[in-house]
Amino acid sequence: METRKFHNNLIVSTAPHIVSDDDTTKIMGTVLLAMMPALVAGIYVFGTGALVRAIVGVISAVFFEWAYNMITHKRQTIGDLSAAVTGLLIAFNVPSTIPVWEIILASFVAIFIVKQLYGGIGKNFVNPAITARIFLFISFASSMSTWPLPRMNQTADAVTGPTPLGLLAEKSTELPSNMEMFLGFIGGSMGEVSALALLIGGIFLIWRKVISPIIPCAFIGTVFLIALIYYKGSFNMALFHIFAGGVMLGAFFMATDYVTTPKLPMGKLLFGIGCGFITMLIRLWGSYPEGVSFSILLMNIMTPLINRLTFKSYIKEGGANSGK
Repeated sequence: METRKFHNNLIVSTAPHIVSDDDTTKIMGTVLLAMMPALVAGIYVFGTGALVRAIVGVISAVFFEWAYNMITHKRQTIGDLSAAVTGLLIAFNVPSTIPVWEIILASFVAIFIVKQLYGGIGKNFVNPAITARIFLFISFASSMSTWPLPRMNQTADAVTGPTPLGLLAEKSTELPSNMEMFLGFIGGSMGEVSALALLIGGIFLIWRKVISPIIPCAFIGTVFLIALIYYKGSFNMALFHIFAGGVMLGAFFMATDYVTTPKLPMGKLLFGIGCGFITMLIRLWGSYPEGVSFSILLMNIMTPLINRLTFKSYIKEGGANSGK
């Protein structure tokens, strides 16, 4: 009887066995806090339209998570703030003039289809916000490619215009300066225009140990290196490709998703390099001026394979070391 009682008290669970005060709510709350500089910058550059779409993105994503759990009689998970993060990321990835109903539709795709139908948080195999952004881009190309100009650059006859990458694709000689892109005084998605604001948020996440610096550094570094080679050592154009488009937003806030990215350091390194390589492949030789969303989605699909390869390598190295 005593042996059986002792046996029943043994609880075996899979690794890792980490004791920490962090939980999903605290982590997602930290991510939301890190996104505030970019949100403030977007509102300053594009006006109240950006704020309205951010609010709609968050509320609709949280609503669809609540509705799914109600319909399926599952425990409510809106309190973990993951849906709020997804909704705000969707708003960050669209123009501040996009019809509100399109953001609501994107939230439905992200939460209902990509996240919840695959089992909820921790079960989705691709990033919900990235997938929703690509869905909008393919389905509503007109509204997703109409970019408002910053308020300070609008005139009586021009309130929209091409993004820096659009100008580059058109071979325009009037590209914005790197300082304008760094500060955010350019057209584009409301959450990706200010590299400075995104950098502040990214450094904050690294400092709080919410994300590892490996993927952002590998992603941004690969973009910089390929641009440096392609433009024959032009430091200015290498910085242009970092500050333009969604590299900073993608590297810090979407390519670092816990669920859809590799677990081990070597896997993270390969993932970041892959994102940077595919991004520049599309930018330099593809038919689209931007490739960040597609690169992250493709690398999300590659994550199980990367995990398998890096796990095998890690186990082999451990076995070899233990045998010495």
